[in-house]
Amino acid sequence: MTLQRLGGRTLARRLALGTVQFGLSYGVSNTLGRPDGAEVDRILTFARAAGLDTLDTAPAYGDAEAVLGHAGMTGWRLVSKVPRIPAEVTDTTGWILGGVRESLQRLGIPRLHGLLLHDPEQLCSPRGPAIRAALIEAKAEGLTGKIGLSIYAPDRLSAFVEVLQPEIVQAPFSILDQRLVTSGWADQLAAAGVEVHARSAFLQGLLLFPAADRPTKFGSWPSVWQAWAGWLEGAGLTPVDACLRFVAMHPAVDRIVVGVNSAVELAAIAEVLDAPLTSLPDWPNDVDQRLIDPSQWSTL
Repeated sequence: MTLQRLGGRTLARRLALGTVQFGLSYGVSNTLGRPDGAEVDRILTFARAAGLDTLDTAPAYGDAEAVLGHAGMTGWRLVSKVPRIPAEVTDTTGWILGGVRESLQRLGIPRLHGLLLHDPEQLCSPRGPAIRAALIEAKAEGLTGKIGLSIYAPDRLSAFVEVLQPEIVQAPFSILDQRLVTSGWADQLAAAGVEVHARSAFLQGLLLFPAADRPTKFGSWPSVWQAWAGWLEGAGLTPVDACLRFVAMHPAVDRIVVGVNSAVELAAIAEVLDAPLTSLPDWPNDVDQRLIDPSQWSTL
């Protein structure tokens, strides 16, 4: 494994390591399952050597927080999340603050870099003011440096920011799903000093499949896949290079969250050059929402 290609600066400094794979078998292209403890150590060792400084995790990611804590988190910036609050919870503030302290205990650190709402729709529920108060309290107590939102699409951001002014927003953004930029939200957030963390650059691995290996349920969009394959061939790019370089082209994006199952996978990602694309795929005019929204894939 190498840390840098000769002749150019890599994207590694802008990457954040997603850790859902450490706690769950995750991703449509994941055929390896969860990495074991030794592989997690190798991944983290390589990540640190390559210049990564941020890890993204959550209590909802199985035992990922405990795995990270066992590996040792000194020197890392950790972003974790508040899970969806069960309906039966009556003490919203106590439940949130207690959960954050449990995350910190599992991670073995005194403070998070960022604490995000995993389900920001709850901000628009009757318990929204209590959630906002709890996040502000978590920051005031020094449990986290910043508070924010993990969203699935930018169309609801207006409603969320009316309740909570986020300091970090994590959102899906890829060469196929460009809603974060086309909506204007990426630039608005950056102008307000909000950290923008882009996830799903590979659309949960879907954009990395060779045509012959792509799951048949995604075969309903032949024009999309023809445009993608033809453009990659013409541009002389691998899918990994194309996906990461596209997201990195947008200066509003502070971190690109990527998940891997091995140090070898991370080495390939960390070597992608920080260079803009000179062309883009000629996508169909209206890309189907069911394709770009993984939450709808179970209905395909």
